[in-house]
Amino acid sequence: MQESRLKNYLLLHLVVFIWGFTAILGALITIDAIPLVFFRMTLAVVFIALYFIFKKKSFKVDKKGLTKFLFTGIIIATHWIFFFKAIKVSNVSVALVTMSTAAFFTSLIEPIFFKRKIKALEILLGLLVILGLYIIFNFESEYKLGIIYALISSFLGSLFSVLNGLFIKKYDANRISFYQLLFGTLFVTIYLLVNNQFSISFFDLKQSDWIYLFILSSVCTAYAFIISVQVMKYLSPYTVIITNNLEPIYAIILALFIFGDKEKMNSEFYLGATIVLGVVLLNGILKNKSAIKQKAKLRLKPKK
Repeated sequence: MQESRLKNYLLLHLVVFIWGFTAILGALITIDAIPLVFFRMTLAVVFIALYFIFKKKSFKVDKKGLTKFLFTGIIIATHWIFFFKAIKVSNVSVALVTMSTAAFFTSLIEPIFFKRKIKALEILLGLLVILGLYIIFNFESEYKLGIIYALISSFLGSLFSVLNGLFIKKYDANRISFYQLLFGTLFVTIYLLVNNQFSISFFDLKQSDWIYLFILSSVCTAYAFIISVQVMKYLSPYTVIITNNLEPIYAIILALFIFGDKEKMNSEFYLGATIVLGVVLLNGILKNKSAIKQKAKLRLKPKK
């Protein structure tokens, strides 16, 4: 059992490292954000479909589910478009630190859908995140557009995650992912068709871009998703939450090694980033402690 936990803990760290590498690939790929998302989602749908066929999984979903996945598929596609736009107009470090505001947005969105009160502590932590962003925004003015794009992406990502928190109660995680990616692909395809952007040159990419897109769609999207679901069977929510919060840290360190001077920022950026990332980690710890206390109360509650 202990060996199994260690194996899955290492797999979780691998997945978080892979997710951090997504931003690096976004910076390395030379095409614009919208074509990038089109290729990423299209290839990922193919890979997950092959996984379904290999594992003999059912594609069947009811009509209500398909409508929900259509809506959230559009959200995830738009979320990725703004994420990659943020990287293209700024850099990996700025985009990922700003994306860490997702916890704050989630604290505002989640009570609406789950019908609970907004907690004062979550608002306080959210204000600290805003303080960190203000410091970055104030001293890194050349990256303002990237910060705005990343904030939009962060909000859409939070909305997408909260909605999936509702869907997972009824639907299989693999099917949710497959149909959301499929509908996201159709949404981007329609946009490209309406704007007459499909041509021979659209598919005439550099060899390095095809290689990076293959890695992005197979390893960073299809594979990472499947493994992330698998490890949840063996690891506690605390372990998963804390480890996931290491994603921007992994990515920023990778970016410094790969892109060098382009990723080096002034001291105020690192002060703001420390505040934002510190709040994200603290939020994960506090949320987990609250969940543990709640479970303990339920266990101690006498049965009728």
